[in-house]
Amino acid sequence: MSTARDDATIPGELRDSFRGNLIRPGDSEFDDERAIYNAMIDKRPRLIAKCTDVADVIAAVNYGRENEIETAVRGGGHNGPGLSLVDDGLVIDLSEMNGIRVDADKQRASVEAGCTWGDVDHATHAFGMATVSGIISTTGVGGLTLGGGHGYLTRKYGLTIDNLVGADVVLADGRMVRASEDENEDLFWAIRGGGGNFGVVTSFEFQLHPVDTVIAGPMFWPLSELETTMRWYRDWITQAPRDVYAFYLVAEVPGDPFPEAIHGEKVCGLMWCCTGDDEQAESMLQTARDVAEPMFEHVGEMPYPALQGMFDGLYPEGDQWYWKGDFVRELSDEAVDAHKRFAEVPTAKSAMHLYPIDGAVHDVDADETAWSARDANWSMVIAGVDPDPANVDKLTDWATDYWEAVHPHTLGGSYINFMMEEGEDRIRATYGDNFERLQKVKARYDPENFFHVNQNIEPRA
Repeated sequence: MSTARDDATIPGELRDSFRGNLIRPGDSEFDDERAIYNAMIDKRPRLIAKCTDVADVIAAVNYGRENEIETAVRGGGHNGPGLSLVDDGLVIDLSEMNGIRVDADKQRASVEAGCTWGDVDHATHAFGMATVSGIISTTGVGGLTLGGGHGYLTRKYGLTIDNLVGADVVLADGRMVRASEDENEDLFWAIRGGGGNFGVVTSFEFQLHPVDTVIAGPMFWPLSELETTMRWYRDWITQAPRDVYAFYLVAEVPGDPFPEAIHGEKVCGLMWCCTGDDEQAESMLQTARDVAEPMFEHVGEMPYPALQGMFDGLYPEGDQWYWKGDFVRELSDEAVDAHKRFAEVPTAKSAMHLYPIDGAVHDVDADETAWSARDANWSMVIAGVDPDPANVDKLTDWATDYWEAVHPHTLGGSYINFMMEEGEDRIRATYGDNFERLQKVKARYDPENFFHVNQNIEPRA
């Protein structure tokens, strides 16, 4: 293993100031270290700098800037279009910075940027608490948070960024600053949804909430019930108590642990999470059963981290991924018809999910954070997924055709974590009236656009 201390071929200005590992093409671990979650991405960096602390991050940023090297930042590596890697450039890898400290009295957690949400859930669950995150526990904290973040607790507690108290950020000039409501307020506003455009966030401080055991699990209907159930769902979920969360899905039933009789069945359905009591949960479940008889359901009490890890086995690192997303305010009859036409997924792991982002998300004004889609009711993702590279065209064609059919019925922009590389028009549509303000913050903190390997917002004074 190459290290900063024993390899004289590493540039001296970086070697002398870097404590972590510096990995290059030709090193035995290079191929493993450049692999990310989406195996469709095949990029070969010039150098991977595995940081152990903030000093390493500062050294890597300074090295990249001073030598005009294309630089990407990697946390959990779940970025769909592979913007956590770069060909023939520098990757600042934060994965070894994974410390967590929980302050139970203040109900807060300080989380280093290399952590996954599984790490966070493990640490906070010991205190009977959690914060808002996604639905796959191997997802990195940094990318999900900077994009906005939504998941099972969103209807009750808002977006991940609505629970962000502060962050430590290494800027393009190598300085580290604190971003919060009291310090560098414009930067704090921008990193809440503006992605990795403004610096390397090395630590996040989150507000926690009392979450321990939840009532959760899947409920499937045959695909023939899509029109009936989706039309019911669009009206029901926006009026449901905030303790109740359910995202709508179209998918194929995988193998174990599901009953063999339904393996491979194309389905629509709900993935539930209820933080209320048994009576409330049963009432909501029965409402759904009354709409159409489920072909399968397995909803019950479980520790919150068990829910968070439920999809981990289905979606390990190394699958081919292609996804498209949109914000959705209304599910019109025409939109439901479009979903119905494309709901038969092309591979066993492909799916469409409609994640509710109403409830507490709507309590925040559109200009309070960079995330501006406070009037959306759902964040939609259409994900073509399969382990076989031979199926890439099948995945991309289905996801693209499906998205093109439903896109006219959406708000136009998307959760940036559900976007491939789709160009500035899509980024502008995503941020709406906040886009020009983001450009001004970018001009203040990164005027040369050093951090541009992302869903980029170019600086504009």
